[in-house]
Amino acid sequence: MHRFLRKRRLELFGNLVVGCAAACLLTMALFVPCEAQDAPSAVQAPQSSERQLDVNWLYGAYVPKDVPLKSLTGKQRLTLYSRQSFTTPGIYVKTLFFSFGDQINNSPPDWRRNFGGFARRFGSRQGQFVVQNSFTALGDGLLGYEPRYDRCRCDKFWSRTKHALIRNFITYDRTEKSIRPRIPLYMGAFGAGVIEGTWKPANRDLLAEGYRSVITQVGFGCLANFVGEFAPDVLRALKKKSQ
Repeated sequence: MHRFLRKRRLELFGNLVVGCAAACLLTMALFVPCEAQDAPSAVQAPQSSERQLDVNWLYGAYVPKDVPLKSLTGKQRLTLYSRQSFTTPGIYVKTLFFSFGDQINNSPPDWRRNFGGFARRFGSRQGQFVVQNSFTALGDGLLGYEPRYDRCRCDKFWSRTKHALIRNFITYDRTEKSIRPRIPLYMGAFGAGVIEGTWKPANRDLLAEGYRSVITQVGFGCLANFVGEFAPDVLRALKKKSQ
C-alpha cells in the first residue's frame, strides 16, 4: 500500500511538471507573437520601458507614480513572469516566509519538524507559487489584464489605503482604464492549492486546499499592495532622517 501511494505521488508530481511546462510553453507561444501587434508606434526610452517591469523583492511587480501605466507587450509579459517566478528574490523570500510558518505549525505533520521536513515544505510552497504565477500570467495574458500594482496617483492616506486594498481584487484591461475583476489571480491561486494538495501526504481535501490558497492570496495580496504603496515614503523619510 505504501509503495502504491508513493508511486501515485510520483505520478502526480510528474503530471504537475508536465503541466507547468505546457503552461510555460503556451504562455510563450501566446505572448511572444503578440509583440508586433501590441508594440507602441513611438519608440520608448530604454529607461522608461525598463521601469514598466520593476519587481520589488518584498511586494512584487509595480508601476511607480512617475511612470505612465501602459499596456504590456507579449515579450514584456513574458519577462515579467520570468522575473516574478525565477530571477528575482521575491518569490524565494515569500517561499521562506510561508515555509517557516508551516514548519512552526508542523503542517503537514507527516513531514516532521526536522531539516528534511523543512526542505519538503520549502519545495512544496515553491512549486505552489510557481504554478500560481504560471496560471495567473497565462490568464492575464489571454484576457489582456494588467498584472502589476500601480501606485495611487493620490496623496491622502485613506485614499491610498483604499486603492491598495481594492487593487488586490480588481485590475485594468488592456486599455488601462476599464476595471475588471482579478479572476485569473484567484483561479490561479485555487488551482495551485489543489495541485499542491496532490503531493502532500495523507488523503487531502483538495477543494479545501484550493480554498486555503485563495484566502492566503487575499491576505498576502492586500498586505503586499499596502507595503508597496507606502514603502517608498517610509524609505525616503528614513533616508532624510539619517542625513
